[in-house]
Amino acid sequence: MSKPTDLVQGTLDLLILKILALEPRHGWAIAQRISQMSGDVLRVGQSALYPALHKLEQQGWIRAEWKTSENNRRAKYYSLTPAGRKFLAREAAQWKRLAAAVSLIVKHA
Repeated sequence: MSKPTDLVQGTLDLLILKILALEPRHGWAIAQRISQMSGDVLRVGQSALYPALHKLEQQGWIRAEWKTSENNRRAKYYSLTPAGRKFLAREAAQWKRLAAAVSLIVKHA
């Protein structure tokens, strides 16, 4: 099981943005979705998630708004901004190139 510190620099940002591209979510739901979509290989703790969300909000790539969660509690929901969608497209393309290059080396080395 990987820890956020084991992830390549910037990967957590990419994962958060990709999850938010699907729909707005609160922090706990973002962490759950990352775990679920990775087959429980990646688990993101609060100590890594919330600073990353704060940084992404400061950079203008996501916005936050208080809403009522599915269990009737007040929660901060995050959504992608137009600038965040552009950044995500660029970063996802770079990640695909990087992942393909690493796969080639692992496969043939």
